[in-house]
Amino acid sequence: MVVREARPGRWGSEAQATHCREGEAGYDVLLKGKMGDTSRSQTVSTKLQQIAKQAEDYPQMVFTTLAHHIDVDLLHEAYRHTHKNSSPGVDGITAKQYGEDLEANLIDLHERIKSGRYKAPPVLRAWLEKENGKRRPIGKPTFEDKIVQRAVVMLLEPIYEQVFHDISHGFRRGRSQHRALKELRENLIILGLTGS
Repeated sequence: MVVREARPGRWGSEAQATHCREGEAGYDVLLKGKMGDTSRSQTVSTKLQQIAKQAEDYPQMVFTTLAHHIDVDLLHEAYRHTHKNSSPGVDGITAKQYGEDLEANLIDLHERIKSGRYKAPPVLRAWLEKENGKRRPIGKPTFEDKIVQRAVVMLLEPIYEQVFHDISHGFRRGRSQHRALKELRENLIILGLTGS
């Protein structure tokens, strides 16, 4: 069961608890907007569709918890969507090493999340050289933490896709600054505000 709070306006401060049954959302809902690569797991796909439908049907409500949706199936999908070629974090575990005993690792991760024992490990600081000779700091999370972060993103995307305008590009799957500039250029050409 998803608990949602009714709030005046989208971001008001007064709240009343309401309960919506997940089954009310239906199974044939299409996510609004570009959601990128679809899930290979029917269970995960259905779950995300239900969340999207609730977000669309009740725009004045906000989700107060989504942790109960993180299960082993979702973690498998998060693993599938996580880049496997990045360098390891502070624990030194690579994606290949984590994947060698994937099922046991994901079951253990799920149990730690479910029981509240999962704590995000420290992020390894690294420095990238820039063209101008300066250095830029980056953080390298552990591979397991990347899986958890991806699972959270997978749960939040269907909610926030309902409120984004089609012209919003920042930090959305399937969109980029290059696409935003292309669309801007095309609109300027349509309006006759550019020479080409």
